[in-house]
Amino acid sequence: MSASYATAPAQAAPAPSELESRTVRKVTMRLIPFLILCYLVAYLDRVNVGFAALTMNKDLGLSAAMYGFGAGVFFLAYFVFEVPSNLMLERFGARKWIARIMFSWGILSGLMAFIPSIAIATKLGNEHTFYAIRVLLGIAEAGFFPGIIFYLTLWFPAVYRARIIGYFMAAIPFSSVVGAPISGLLLDLHGAGGMAGWQWMFIIEAAPAVILSVVVYFYLTDRPKDATWLQDDERTWLAQRLTAEEAQRKKAAHFSIVQALTNPKVLALSLVYFGAVSSNYGVGFFLPQIVKGFGLSNAITGLVTAIPYVVGTIGMVWYSRRSDRKQERRGHLAVALVIAGAGIAISTLFESPALKMLALSVSAFGVFSCLPVFWTLPTAFLSGASAAAGIAIINSVGNLAGFTGPYVMGWIKDRTGSYTGGLLSVAGCVTVALVIVLFLRHDSRLERPPEGE
Repeated sequence: MSASYATAPAQAAPAPSELESRTVRKVTMRLIPFLILCYLVAYLDRVNVGFAALTMNKDLGLSAAMYGFGAGVFFLAYFVFEVPSNLMLERFGARKWIARIMFSWGILSGLMAFIPSIAIATKLGNEHTFYAIRVLLGIAEAGFFPGIIFYLTLWFPAVYRARIIGYFMAAIPFSSVVGAPISGLLLDLHGAGGMAGWQWMFIIEAAPAVILSVVVYFYLTDRPKDATWLQDDERTWLAQRLTAEEAQRKKAAHFSIVQALTNPKVLALSLVYFGAVSSNYGVGFFLPQIVKGFGLSNAITGLVTAIPYVVGTIGMVWYSRRSDRKQERRGHLAVALVIAGAGIAISTLFESPALKMLALSVSAFGVFSCLPVFWTLPTAFLSGASAAAGIAIINSVGNLAGFTGPYVMGWIKDRTGSYTGGLLSVAGCVTVALVIVLFLRHDSRLERPPEGE
């Protein structure tokens, strides 16, 4: 195996042909809105526990540390099953495997509503039942996000990756823009049908995942060669372009699955992603409680919590398009990480709700803008099964921050009575990620169209 990761100067992509523009536009309109919807539902089911905590913690007798551990233990299970799940997707196809993932996580997310009943029936108690369901939810959802990232590499040439991943990942902040106010309102259903508002929230927000699992099975197409909805010339162009790009990556560096999992650059990127994800989940799982501390109602808490995510959604789409237009990745990623870390750290200086939310909104711009740019780095040099494995290991290691971030935030809050220490620890993780990025090398030539295209 040989590899060269020398940094090549950025170079703007050549103007696309009419056939290329038509094909990419058609594939984008066919796949991206639907995948955004799926990920919106997935992400909402993953993090709505943050809103449930406003009333659930008291009902179940959970301390901040117990809640933080339960919110984060999802990611430990996710970590263990991530790579096997992504390899299964590569083997069996996205259509079947993503449908399976969505159905199982929808059922388990709905079961969160019945923690008290399950705790009595199993004699586990509320705390351990909460932990158990979160573990099962992590197992069920493992492979969904990296599976979609890998799936997008099967459909879109490299020069379109940042914006396409940006469109798809905009579902992360947008799920909170939509979900935060809805979750806040659902909490006010307390007492309806003899259930608490947080129980209704889990049931109502789980239903779309089960419904969409059926739609996924019949709607998604595994690979371009199977796309009967493309014209013959479009299907031929896309297949040839993607095959040529894969050959170009393999010529530069060909990895087996084991080599991809142990490659130093893959491991370095895993640590970068850990820092980026810590800024998302470490803050996100506790943001509703931080905002609630301003003395607001549940409904208003939902609306105010959505503000940083509106900024994040705009930043993610604009910044990823800018990165594609400039054909520059490392600098864009570094700047976004600076904004993310600085915003979180500065938020600890303010007691004023308005200034604290302003700082967290600036941070959200950096947090969400860095994510789609980040994913252009591994997809530029990995291909085939090694891409499925490499993307999965990066995502699984990175998502361990989904465990450590909330747990550390809760642990520090219990001992200090303040979120300041937890927020500063998250900012520190982002700083470490920034330092690694500054030393990484990225060969932008691997993202350019192959000669003759």
